[in-house]
Amino acid sequence: MSNHSYINPWQFKPWWCQPWSILLTGVILILGSWILWNNIWLTAIVAVPIITWMGYFVIIWPILMQPYLLDNSLANPDREKI
Repeated sequence: MSNHSYINPWQFKPWWCQPWSILLTGVILILGSWILWNNIWLTAIVAVPIITWMGYFVIIWPILMQPYLLDNSLANPDREKI
């Protein structure tokens, strides 16, 4: 078995698509909606899709990419990774 048991999928993404930038953008948008409208219902309407988006890209996407990245690195050991 290869010693490549984990490949960081974030190394293939630009700076604006890193976990810190995704979380920062989401928090700013949710807080901005609260500051702008000062209404819990409007903030909740804004927050639900943003939290879903953040959860997908920060938690689910890296898990889904692991098998692909590992298969790619094992199938093409001489090639540059993605």
